[in-house]
Amino acid sequence: NKKSEEWKEMNSMKLCSVKLNDGFFMPVLGFGTFAPSKVVAKSDVEEAVMKAIDVGYRHFDSAYFYLNEEEIGRAIRKKIADGSVMREDIFYTSKVWGTFFRPELVQTSLEMSLRKLQLSYVDLYLVHFPIPLKPGEELIPKDTHGEVIFDTVDFCSTWEAMERCKDLGLAKSIGVSNFNRKQLERILNKPGLKYKPVCNQVECHPYLNQSKLLQFCKSQDIVLTVYGALGSNSGKEWVSKDNPVLLEDPVLNAIAARHRRTPAQVALRYQLQRGVVPLAKSFNEKRIQENFQ
Repeated sequence: NKKSEEWKEMNSMKLCSVKLNDGFFMPVLGFGTFAPSKVVAKSDVEEAVMKAIDVGYRHFDSAYFYLNEEEIGRAIRKKIADGSVMREDIFYTSKVWGTFFRPELVQTSLEMSLRKLQLSYVDLYLVHFPIPLKPGEELIPKDTHGEVIFDTVDFCSTWEAMERCKDLGLAKSIGVSNFNRKQLERILNKPGLKYKPVCNQVECHPYLNQSKLLQFCKSQDIVLTVYGALGSNSGKEWVSKDNPVLLEDPVLNAIAARHRRTPAQVALRYQLQRGVVPLAKSFNEKRIQENFQ
């Protein structure tokens, strides 16, 4: 019947992509990789990426800040070596961290990631968030009072350096992350803009549906990619411990039961049907498989 055919179609995720505004294609379901090392061992990240490739994932999301690009690069190269995939089958995303927002440091940051990955290019490079931090070795620089030290870089200047990375072929596409509408408009209205952001990656799930931002991004031909698609991470210090757990939501569970799916599958399908590209994160083999289905 029609419904089972739709599910069969969605199971072939490697064949399902969205066209970006620069002409490249992004698979409509991604695999998220962020996990604090005290929670998930780096070797587990490497193993999870290899399992995800075996299941059918071709879109992988990481960042300089995640401190796991060596492991992800190793996993991708192993699956290339055993004939499972070719490099051009993989869509890999990295991000420039706030301590590298000065224009002269952006390319340096990308080249550092490429050395860790042992790849010659990334498919997508994002401005991680619109807040510059003091350059240096510390990921989150703080003063003697424990306050974060910011920098005074205009992210429009950072964007110009991102455009140069695209011109050099170090990144096929460029975009942003954690930007609101006004911040996106600053880039879109920037004099001399060469490339529009192809996407904006933000937190989004049924409890935070980002409907206004999604509508704006669609109007500008910018894809909304989303993390936290299965709910806010309660382990993050700024997330209230009293928040309801999305995957325990009675409505989500009722829908899942009626269609013989998991609540996570329903939450992911919800995003796909809105034209959003969700990142599904799990380090459990069974759930990696379920989320892809």
